[in-house]
Amino acid sequence: MNAQELAVWSMALGSIAAVALARLADLVARPSISQFQGVAYHSAVFLLVLILSGVLRQLTPGIDPRMLQVAQVLAGPVCVGLSDLWISSWLNAAQRDHLMSAALRGSAILLPLASLACLALAQAQQLPAAAAISFVGGLLTLWLAARAWRLGDHLAPVMTVGCLLTLPAIIGLYAMAMELPGLGLSWHIAVAVCAALCNGFTGFVLWRRDRHGRRTRMEHDTPLQFDPVTQLHTGASLVRKLVRAQRRRRHTRHDGAVLAIVVFDLDRIVEQAGAAGVNEMFVCMASRIQRQVGVVNLVGRYYDRCFVSLVETIQSPAWLRTIGLRVASSLRRPMELTSPSGHPVEIRADVGVGVVHLLPGPAAVEDVLDDAQRMAEAARAMRSRAAIRDPATGRAVPVEQADLGGRWLGRAHRVSRVH
Repeated sequence: MNAQELAVWSMALGSIAAVALARLADLVARPSISQFQGVAYHSAVFLLVLILSGVLRQLTPGIDPRMLQVAQVLAGPVCVGLSDLWISSWLNAAQRDHLMSAALRGSAILLPLASLACLALAQAQQLPAAAAISFVGGLLTLWLAARAWRLGDHLAPVMTVGCLLTLPAIIGLYAMAMELPGLGLSWHIAVAVCAALCNGFTGFVLWRRDRHGRRTRMEHDTPLQFDPVTQLHTGASLVRKLVRAQRRRRHTRHDGAVLAIVVFDLDRIVEQAGAAGVNEMFVCMASRIQRQVGVVNLVGRYYDRCFVSLVETIQSPAWLRTIGLRVASSLRRPMELTSPSGHPVEIRADVGVGVVHLLPGPAAVEDVLDDAQRMAEAARAMRSRAAIRDPATGRAVPVEQADLGGRWLGRAHRVSRVH
């Protein structure tokens, strides 16, 4: 590696380190698991580039060549495998899509194991095998990020670009590790740019989702200085998003759910906490709903006392029971608001949660919303405060009593439409 090539890779490593340090500072200020995963991701990318680009060998000329090759063989598959594990959490794959979840978790386990198996090959075959494994893992991640894009994840397009740039970066870095002939300065520049950009794009969406998640994880039992209307999609805006989501679902053929949360007895809360206190309550409720359905799913305020959430993909019909009870239980917990006199007052919201199972295929948004609100109204008379239309009888029943089948329900046994 000559001086120009070393300068190119020093700049690439500097840009990666700068992103990692920024995330580290954020981690120190606001510790969380997702923040730690972000720092770990950028650190893994930094080590991958440092080891495979040849900079490590330049910095430590006395390093054992055999140990360096072991590190090069392990670096790619382990980095891609760890990335898949963290991206699975980022995509909320366990909730949204069984195939996505299984593929990412399987990749996170199999890729590092495959890299260990590479060490059993002849020395000349180890690096090519590790490169092939890393490339296949990166290709799988790209496909799953694109799949999340199709499922409506608004940050997945940027993640897809980052994953796409990862592929030439992996191939280029392993070509340099194998010291293939004909790799000039332009090659080094192109690979370094891909490595820095893929780290930047991926880091950006990791940070964006973490910021969104941090906002919803905050304990909002104390007042927030946010207007409850402007913080959520409302009315026509909400309906437009639901219509676009329904168009996507016609292609993805996934089951989904719409939840309507209706707040009753607002006059009682106005008397206790005043109009400002009611707004604080709505902000608190929006945050609790978002925490339960996940930051990847839409939550909006349909009208004054009704929230609506769209979960575009669900693992199974039985999951509807879980989400309905979780949302209802969360919203019925006490909230501490500020009374007109300035003193704190504790209230419990009187709510009903209506759940509608969205089947693959077309369904009119207005019918779905109407059905969800009917279920929410019916839920007020139920102990759990969560209702769904029973597939067998067509009547509103508590979600815990509905016959939703097993965890995996075949297409042939599903009801054919939203009642």
